[in-house]
Amino acid sequence: MPTRIFALFALLVSLLSGCGYNSFQTGDEAIKSAWSEVLNQYQRRADLIPNLVSTVQGYASHEKEVLTQVTQARAQVGSIQATPELINNPEAFAKFQQAQAGLSSALSRLLVVAENYPQLKADAAFRDLQAQLEGTENRVTVARNRYIKSVEAYNVAVRTFPNNLTAMVFGYSVKPNFSVENEKAISTAPRVDFSKPATTTSEGK
Repeated sequence: MPTRIFALFALLVSLLSGCGYNSFQTGDEAIKSAWSEVLNQYQRRADLIPNLVSTVQGYASHEKEVLTQVTQARAQVGSIQATPELINNPEAFAKFQQAQAGLSSALSRLLVVAENYPQLKADAAFRDLQAQLEGTENRVTVARNRYIKSVEAYNVAVRTFPNNLTAMVFGYSVKPNFSVENEKAISTAPRVDFSKPATTTSEGK
């Protein structure tokens, strides 16, 4: 009897392994790890924004609209609970993606404002923050690409035979990914070309 039970157990393990069950476990963990890194880099970006806004405000306090847009965009991102469950909810994921794209756009407008303020561009604190932001945007791109590839591999497994049968039995389904229409917006790091001559204004610190 013990031998039969062991043989039955071994057969069950073999069947689960052969039908993709273990692959789903591995893929799911890879996605969670990649998603954590995406969130980590987005949080790094969010943490830089208060100091960036404060520095710009010191030289361009009257640019209230742009400064407000950045602050509001950051608040919108912060209002979304980026829990692990979010990557299983297409609608929530889309809102998260839209919020991050909105913040990227607002940051771009904020950095463009610096072109009109030579003293701001020359400020060491601003230049340091701008360099940190660019570095963070690059890390976001790398982390996001890793997530995209992890989700792609997982979704292919979920949708192909015979793994799709295992997926249906155990409740595995495709996970949302960064959409093509928003890819450009979220993958373009805010940049300012400081080599271009700035427009001289009477405003300054």
